Amino acid sequence: MRPVVFLDRDGTINEEIGYITKITDLQLIAGAGQAIKRLNDANIAAILITNQTGAARGYYDETHIQALNNRLVSLLKAESAHLDALYYCPHLADGIIPYLSIKCDCRKPEPGLVLQAYKDNSDLDSQRAYVVGDKATDVELAHNCNAKGILVKTGYGNDVLQGKYQHPVTADFTAENIIEAIDWIIRDLSKN
Repeated sequence: MRPVVFLDRDGTINEEIGYITKITDLQLIAGAGQAIKRLNDANIAAILITNQTGAARGYYDETHIQALNNRLVSLLKAESAHLDALYYCPHLADGIIPYLSIKCDCRKPEPGLVLQAYKDNSDLDSQRAYVVGDKATDVELAHNCNAKGILVKTGYGNDVLQGKYQHPVTADFTAENIIEAIDWIIRDLSKN
């Protein structure tokens, strides 16, 4: 059984710039590729779990989300890193695109995408699971699926800590960025 790290996308792996309408605007945070490569090299599953409401809001269609994820995969591959699986929630209860405007169990902090990942990947060890993200909802997702939650200060992370975005949460660890988050996870796993 492999330990698993569920990674948020925007503000955690790639730069937070709001809704990304131009594919080439998706750029990795410095060091993110090498941090994910460390997970790969340690046989720790790296799985993307991301809320992507741009399609439900009518900013672009769902194929655009897939194109952005494909760019992320390509940028990571250029750094010899990979994600073991990618999951996204395109839903928003008060969106404007009818088929995406639903209340679902996959929008973080709900655990639906994590549960799907466990169902699809039988080698994942839910007892050694982590969630890394820049929002309160990422830390809440960790609590909702019995994982350890790491809040990164990149993206919206500093605003969460200062009470300017979403709401306060108690993370298992607060990291400067994904690099420090992965360092902490690898150290934490070595204790077991």
